[in-house]
Formats: sequence, structure tokens, C-alpha cells
Amino acid sequence: MKTITITVKGKVQGVYYRHFTKTKAEAIGITGTVKNLPDGNVFIVATGQEYQLSDLIKVCKVGPPRAEVTEIIHKETNLQHFFGFEIIR
Repeated sequence: MKTITITVKGKVQGVYYRHFTKTKAEAIGITGTVKNLPDGNVFIVATGQEYQLSDLIKVCKVGPPRAEVTEIIHKETNLQHFFGFEIIR
């Protein structure tokens, strides 16, 4: 198990990106959080197996239909444990 952070840049707020991420993460079996940032980006903290996290990164690069993802920045961080996957408002 490991934890990564993902910053998603582009037109990713107001297009159901957080809900999309929660749905995909739960389907993949990942726990964590997703939230909007004041700068217009979306920030994700995700814990799972390496292959699960790789799948999540691939999904985040596309996003929901109305999103326009221009950049994804991901890095490993200290292991964090979550109960489910939560949207932070």
C-alpha cells in the first residue's frame, strides 16, 4: 500500500470532477479524499496498491466529459489510512 497526492489542472471545477473521481476511486478500490483548491485545481489524496493508483492517474488524465485536463502532477507521500473515499467541500 502507498499514498499519493494528485493535483489536476485545467477546467476541472464546475464539471463534476470530484464526484467523477470519487466514483472511479471506489470502483478501483482506492481510499482517500478529493477537494477543489482556491486556484481552480483539484487535489486528490489516494491510498491503494500501486496498480490501483496507476489506474486512478490514468482516469484523472481524462476526467468527466466536460473537463479539460491540462496537467496532472502526482507524487508519493507518507502512507495515510482512510475509511472510504470522501469529497471534501
